[in-house]
Amino acid sequence: MRHVPAEPLKLTLGDTTYDVTRRALVMGILNRTRDSFFAPAATFEMDAFLTRAEQLVAEGADLLDVGGVKAGPGEEVGEAEELDRVVPAVAMLRERFDVPVSVDTWRASVAREGFAAGACLGNDISGFADPHYLEVAATAGASVVATHIRLRPRVADPDPRYEDVSATVRDFLLDRRQRALDAGLTRDRVLLDAGLDLGKTAGQSLQLLRDSAQLAALGPVLLSASNKTFLGTMFGLDVLERREASMSAAAVGIAGGCRVLRVHDVRATVRVRDALEKVLEAL
Repeated sequence: MRHVPAEPLKLTLGDTTYDVTRRALVMGILNRTRDSFFAPAATFEMDAFLTRAEQLVAEGADLLDVGGVKAGPGEEVGEAEELDRVVPAVAMLRERFDVPVSVDTWRASVAREGFAAGACLGNDISGFADPHYLEVAATAGASVVATHIRLRPRVADPDPRYEDVSATVRDFLLDRRQRALDAGLTRDRVLLDAGLDLGKTAGQSLQLLRDSAQLAALGPVLLSASNKTFLGTMFGLDVLERREASMSAAAVGIAGGCRVLRVHDVRATVRVRDALEKVLEAL
């Protein structure tokens, strides 16, 4: 379970390179959606969005992740609507806060405009299904998140089956990272994400969390476990009851080598991260 790289582990976001060998970064979630699974529409209106962003930064967020379309099935959101939700929000965050901004989209067109507005990370849960995504990121000098998904975003996947889910995810992400390298990105600009809940049963997601060190041995890993369905299923918890389970998942992930944590509760996650940083320093 415990994983500390033998060599320094670097992650570059924009013009800044972070040493994440022992210190994870906390990414605060900001959704401009009406139908998110957690607190639907709570930050859809721009005033509420900016108020929440201010709170996350004050609580210690190292970066902010802006999304305009939820991952699962829901209301149809076209390209023009997603652009309208995401791009002004990215620009306003960059004007107000001195933290990197990530654009959570699988559309290359939205990523392009998000990067132009100041985002430095493209968080793509589709595994680069859009053939222009990596070209857009490379041209902008942006970093990317390569995420495993069995089918595609917005599509229900009720019966996912794998011979070995951890091996399948590892091989998929190695392929996607190579595609990113071939497009001109460097290793320190490619994050790997196992895609918990994305085409996985609760048990499969839990196995991937336990096996975080397998991915962490390959490079920087992003963990997105906060309030996820697999926690509710495994432990019988409603979406508003998953705080402690989410903190436990964050701790397991950090111990396993995950170095970016995408979360709703920034304050609590920062405390977990800081405590574990001291533990990792002693190893």
